[in-house]
Amino acid sequence: MLDDTDRRILRQFQAEPDLSAQGLADRVGLSHGACWRRLEKLRGSGILKGQEAVIDWRALGWAVRVSLRITLDKTRRNAFDAFLEEVRKVPEVLEIQTLLGRVDIRLELIARDLSHYQTIWRDRILTLPHIADIEALMHVADIKSVDELPL
Repeated sequence: MLDDTDRRILRQFQAEPDLSAQGLADRVGLSHGACWRRLEKLRGSGILKGQEAVIDWRALGWAVRVSLRITLDKTRRNAFDAFLEEVRKVPEVLEIQTLLGRVDIRLELIARDLSHYQTIWRDRILTLPHIADIEALMHVADIKSVDELPL
């Protein structure tokens, strides 16, 4: 699947995603063309999905992050689909994850402050369809948050 050169490319790309193609090639010991071909192969196989801007939401004035664990009323036909359709419309929801176990869905959302969170909670979250149970967990601190894979 991946050889040592592919892993070196991915490690360097994770560490510095805005590195030029030539800079990446130099770091992994390949010609520009060979490095570009390997990057295209990694993209084509779905291993490398692209690059994205990482924006610090706190720097933009968002101060509250909450994780919501939601159990749906599964006796209702299409409860998941109806819930997911509506929750996607809530702009403050940054992540939606479906889970196996007692909890069906986890949402990660942000708010400007506690008053704003209360408004989102009351007007947008509690009005979502088919919620049987909900638990809110207020984010306090990041202890470890890593996006890099151990390659």
